[in-house]
Amino acid sequence: MDHIYQHFRGEERHFIDQVLEWRESVLDHYHPKLTDFLDPREQEIVASVIGENSDVKVSFSGGSDDTERKRALLYPDYFQPELEDFKLTVFEVQYPSKFITLQHRQVLGSLMSLGLKRSKFGDIRFSESIVQFVSASEVADYIKANFQEVGRAKISLKVISMNEFIPHVEDVHELVTTVSSLRLDVVCSAIYNLSRQKIQPLIANGLVKVNWKTVDSVSFECRLGDTLSVRGYGRSKLLAIEGKTKKDKWRIVVHKQK
Repeated sequence: MDHIYQHFRGEERHFIDQVLEWRESVLDHYHPKLTDFLDPREQEIVASVIGENSDVKVSFSGGSDDTERKRALLYPDYFQPELEDFKLTVFEVQYPSKFITLQHRQVLGSLMSLGLKRSKFGDIRFSESIVQFVSASEVADYIKANFQEVGRAKISLKVISMNEFIPHVEDVHELVTTVSSLRLDVVCSAIYNLSRQKIQPLIANGLVKVNWKTVDSVSFECRLGDTLSVRGYGRSKLLAIEGKTKKDKWRIVVHKQK
């Protein structure tokens, strides 16, 4: 078992155990197992743990190919997954767009205040005044009945088809920089052009995430492939760590969202 854990961080062990349980369940019952929505790092772990194991296969869907959050379907080799097996419902939010502007944080906060876990929701998308989100179908009726306002704005919901879901547009640029170490505060300071004095309290106050999980330790070690986000400053991905410069600094390549 330990050979599986060695490829991952210590704090990811609990989730790996969960994936192994799902796999056992598929093998024992010879029946598919559908998960809640997973962030991209969790999807990576599932794909890696299930691997090329021919007894159990895995597919992911969040509604369209370009969604970030997806549900995983683990299934025996006889099973042919279809889109409806992922049980996804897409909603469009109807609201007085002439008078108010909704933000991602507000929409997500209002959804969470219904008492549902974040893992019951997929991507939330915006295009000018259009707001849409994906939910797990098993909670869709509950959402429809109870999700009636965002902030102080009264809203209503309309179920739409998957092909009406707003496409994802990502505007990223590549940044090459050097850092004295791979500590989280050092790396974020270089990427976001903030002093360490400014970044450290943001980390300590839980405003920084690594791979979609809050990390509040400034000395957390970043690794190749990590996705970092600092609230209010955007998201970035550590694409390459290219070794040391003459001045003994790490040269890193980052994709940063504009």
